[in-house]
Amino acid sequence: MRDFIQKMIDAGLAETISHPVSSNLEAAKLAFNTDKMLVFENLEGHKAVMNTVVDRKSLSVALGIPEGDLVKRLAACNFSGTVTDGGTLKFEAANLSKLPILKHFPKDAGRYLTTGIVFSAFDGVENASIHRLLVKDDTHLVGRIVEGRHTYKLLQSAISKGEKLPIAITIGTHPAVTFAACTRVPEGKEMAYAAEICGKELPLYTCPNGVRVPDAEIILYGWMTADLAEEGPFVDISGTYDPIRMQPVIELEGMHLKDDFIYHGLVPAGAEHKMLMGAPYEPKIYAAVAGVTNVRDVYLTRGGAGYFHAVVQIKKMTEGDGKNAIMAAFAAHTSLKHVVVVDSDINIYSPEDVEFAVATRVRADEDVMIISGVRGSSLDPCRIGDGLNVKAGVDATIPPGREDEFIRADWQNNKEE
Repeated sequence: MRDFIQKMIDAGLAETISHPVSSNLEAAKLAFNTDKMLVFENLEGHKAVMNTVVDRKSLSVALGIPEGDLVKRLAACNFSGTVTDGGTLKFEAANLSKLPILKHFPKDAGRYLTTGIVFSAFDGVENASIHRLLVKDDTHLVGRIVEGRHTYKLLQSAISKGEKLPIAITIGTHPAVTFAACTRVPEGKEMAYAAEICGKELPLYTCPNGVRVPDAEIILYGWMTADLAEEGPFVDISGTYDPIRMQPVIELEGMHLKDDFIYHGLVPAGAEHKMLMGAPYEPKIYAAVAGVTNVRDVYLTRGGAGYFHAVVQIKKMTEGDGKNAIMAAFAAHTSLKHVVVVDSDINIYSPEDVEFAVATRVRADEDVMIISGVRGSSLDPCRIGDGLNVKAGVDATIPPGREDEFIRADWQNNKEE
């Protein structure tokens, strides 16, 4: 991560904050109100970084992939990178009070780890994913473990055998590792994916409980238990407070800190959160839509919380391609709520251009699909219960054979014959 931070500084994409900053609301407020990486020299006596990957430019720097090629290149990955044995590390007793863990918003339940990658392993199966983690005391956390996801399934497997789930938590990893942990990949392939997009071998270090982790500024290890405690309220991706739930308690035993460690914080509903929630799904949607039509690009919009709204750009070949693209997008990202499919002349990164396509190319009775009673995201405030919702797809593409009626006037492509 330190190499990446230096690259961002060299590229003029980072701002250094030298004055003392509080971990109680102040750091989160500073990060929320800028799209620049913030490098803190004194976050309550520690070094820290926020807003590591806030847009495609910073993700391009992190992954070493040209910005315009990101989605297409990532969609072509086959999770074939190489991981190696990095050996073991020295650990001390766990003590969360040594870390400048942030409280982000006034009504949050407390201080939260928001960049902790939870590595788990049980019966030979490994997983890596990010969960928000509420600090309960110096050695205990309460994690929001979404039902049905891989970590939840491994926990249930351990509990069914009367055991606790061995886990480790890393804070301050290279963004490629974080990105991989945010991506739905074949079982146990998160670190192979990280190695592939980094383009080099990735060493993994074995914690005392047997869980393997990559290089990180901070590593915690312990066990996820069957015990439950209140978790929340917490501001999540929508910018609204997620409710209180009973969630699993994590017991921490040890920690490894790099000398003069750099703490990585993430402000919920900020630009970095939206990027890490949405950008990993863009390649999945791209690949799914490529199976039904000629896809050009995919974007999960910032206005849609980086997660709920997608714009899919296609080169329409036949009638029905737009609706097929809508269905493929929903299948690829089940938390998606609204999809707009546009032609290749529409700039999907411009809300104004997308709105123009909806305004001039959509007949609601023919081009809008409504799908009710389907599973969406538990983070959507208008969900029913903890997931059911209504989805809509908008085919904002030109009907085949009528292209001449939709030519957009400009001074470059419309010269008199």
